[in-house]
Amino acid sequence: MTEEVKNDLKRRINAALDKIRPYLEADGGDITLEEVTEDFTIKVKLHGACEGCPFSYQTLKAGVEQALLKEVPEMKELVALD
Repeated sequence: MTEEVKNDLKRRINAALDKIRPYLEADGGDITLEEVTEDFTIKVKLHGACEGCPFSYQTLKAGVEQALLKEVPEMKELVALD
């Protein structure tokens, strides 16, 4: 993946995260993009109240992943780092 492609992906990912961030912040949490791998796996980190929350997996898969797929359809997988 070229640097230009990676930068475009990061821009689109961050734009999608910015759209859902207010919902996470309303519950005392946040999310950051940590890495985009060569195989289009997106790695994120949950912060604040989202970190360790029993519903974080559901939030990640039902909320964050769906929002990202709309903006980044080439995404292979979304992974939360500990």
